[in-house]
Amino acid sequence: MATVDRWLLPDGIEEVLPPEAARIEIARRQVLDLFQRWGYEFVVTPHIEYLESLLTGAGQDLDLRTFKVTDPLSGRQMGFRADITPQVARIDAHTLRREGPSRLCYAGSVLHAQPRALTTSRSPIQLGAELYGDASPASDVEVISLLVDTLELAEVPDVHMDLGHVGIYRGLVRAAELSGEAEQQLFDALQRKAMDEIDALTEALPESLRRMLRALGELCGGRDVLDLAQACLVDAPDDVHAALDELVAIADALELRYPELPLYFDLGELRGYHYHTGVVFAAFVPAVGQAIAQGGRYDDIGADFGRARPATGFSTDLKTLVTLGRMPLGEEPAGIWAPDSHDVYLWQAVRRLRAAGERVVQALPGQELAAAADVGCDRQLLLHDGRWQVLALD
Repeated sequence: MATVDRWLLPDGIEEVLPPEAARIEIARRQVLDLFQRWGYEFVVTPHIEYLESLLTGAGQDLDLRTFKVTDPLSGRQMGFRADITPQVARIDAHTLRREGPSRLCYAGSVLHAQPRALTTSRSPIQLGAELYGDASPASDVEVISLLVDTLELAEVPDVHMDLGHVGIYRGLVRAAELSGEAEQQLFDALQRKAMDEIDALTEALPESLRRMLRALGELCGGRDVLDLAQACLVDAPDDVHAALDELVAIADALELRYPELPLYFDLGELRGYHYHTGVVFAAFVPAVGQAIAQGGRYDDIGADFGRARPATGFSTDLKTLVTLGRMPLGEEPAGIWAPDSHDVYLWQAVRRLRAAGERVVQALPGQELAAAADVGCDRQLLLHDGRWQVLALD
């Protein structure tokens, strides 16, 4: 390998250097403090696990995004985590085994074998919150509200919230009794809003079902979409009406809490269809081609770990929040330069200053005072009147 190649990083894998690394760490602490104030408990999940556990309940897309290795001790296949959400679901269902609602949060690096989009990182810092044990829309309102507060804390401008409910499509497909292949084709066509394909795929269905499935591809826009949906889906099964009522209740609560937040509804948006079971949501900002945060309800995942529990939550990339936001992270405090000396009284002065929260950089052999500015110091420790004192740099 040529010498120059030793410094190359794989596509989508990046280093984070000063001062950006400090900004990300400060943001991480502030967001986790916000989660804590909402009652969410912090958990730390392993970077690598056996594949059977890591991919349990996950869709094919997560399997494709997971780096796989062989454990030299057991010979079993392992994977580096590509999504922390299933790990936290396992903790709630199998490890904690609490009764009643449980609020958990996390922050950690994940690794993607394939990026979500051409321009995205393969090593994001995933940050998220999950609420288990309550199936009511109040839980969905809580996690969406926490997401909005997180984006407000990060001062991300011009946020738009996109809302949908996979139960509406799922209920109509169940009533249509479509085969697995036909359902997948219809799902793909809806994601692309390919109305001609939707017409062809539903041609053999009863007229009412055909009309309602076609309407899903057109029911997108502002709040009036929900009123239009209630009219278009009047002949739908009861579970479809229940899903639509949930979406209306969540929209009402969010409009009351965040009257300035633009809400967009897309009843044909089936993000995470094979993973989510209820409301789905995502935050978008102008000039960014994909969601900057997303989440939804996924009540079935706990069953794969032996204990089905209602669940809802969201995740985002901390690096994205710092890049897009204007969070006041503060400047790194200027430091104090201490000379290269083995004087015990100097050492005691340095320790006192550090204990008081000051940043003190001590010179190494051969370093002169001129190096102080290079390491961010604007003051120095000088022996003055028999005492080590903090004075301005000359």
